[in-house]
Amino acid sequence: MSTRDERLKIYDEVVANCPRFERKGKTMPYTSANGHMFSQLNKDAELGIRFSKEVQERYIEELDTDYFKSYGATMKGYVLMPESIWQEPDKLAELLNESYDYIMSLDPK
Repeated sequence: MSTRDERLKIYDEVVANCPRFERKGKTMPYTSANGHMFSQLNKDAELGIRFSKEVQERYIEELDTDYFKSYGATMKGYVLMPESIWQEPDKLAELLNESYDYIMSLDPK
């Protein structure tokens, strides 16, 4: 497993290559748009990305993963990105962009 610093570097590089949004947060890196957070790197170096309920269920099955937890709480709508995704920055960018599109379809907060 990668260290938190290694994962943060990958997360930062991927987000930097997605011009529609930017990374926020100092100690708890995340992305948000339209008043909604849509990705987060937790203290355990796990990445959660938010999707609609239908898409969330599909990715949990396809990626053989689970719901994302942060500070012991299950984050509603978030999918835990599996270890393998860190080796595929292009796939990670695809998932972040898909999540961004979903968030932009919601009413602004």
